[in-house]
Amino acid sequence: MDANGFERLIDHLRTVTPRAELTLTEVPAPQKLATFAFAFSADVSNGLVGEQEDEVANGRFVLLHEPGGQATWDGEFRCVTFVSADIDPIMQEDPLLPEVGWSWFLESLEVNGCTYNSPSGTVTRVTSASFGKLSPRNNETEIEIRASWTPVVEDPKEIINHILSWCNLISEVAGLPPVPEGVSAISSARRR
Repeated sequence: MDANGFERLIDHLRTVTPRAELTLTEVPAPQKLATFAFAFSADVSNGLVGEQEDEVANGRFVLLHEPGGQATWDGEFRCVTFVSADIDPIMQEDPLLPEVGWSWFLESLEVNGCTYNSPSGTVTRVTSASFGKLSPRNNETEIEIRASWTPVVEDPKEIINHILSWCNLISEVAGLPPVPEGVSAISSARRR
C-alpha cells in the first residue's frame, strides 16, 4: 500500500462511530515505528452532563503500516493500544486482575469477529496515595492495559473492526454497561 492508499484507508477509519460516552480525537501518531501511522485517543465519560460529567477512562489506538511487513509483526499492519481506567480499590486487590484485564482485551477482539496474530501486552494495576498538600485527595487505583496485535484482514478497511474492538475494550474497562445484542446505541459520539 502506498501513501495514497494509506490516506484512503485513514479516511475510512475516520468514519468509525463508537458509543456516545466515547470521545474520539485524532492525534499525532508516532513517526519512527513504521512508514505509515495513524492514531486516535479516546476519553470515556460517565455519561452525565455538565459539572457531573467525569472522565472514567482514556486510551490511545495506533495503527502502524509497513509495506512488506516487519518480522516481529507477522504482517504489514500492527495495532497498538493503551487503555487506562479508574477501578474500585477492592477490584485492585484481586490477584486475578491482570488475567481478567487480558481476557477483556482478547474478548473485545472476538466480539467483533476480528482475526489477528501475535498478540502481546501487559496489564498493570496502579495505586496512588497522596501526601502533604495533596493528602485531602482520595487514594486512586487504576488498571492499565497495553497491547499490540497484527490484524489479519483481506481488505484493509476491515481494520475498522479492530478500532471498534478497542472502543469495546475501553468501554468494558471503564465499567460502562454493555449495549444488548440486537439493540443499536443511539450515538452522538463526539469528535475533537
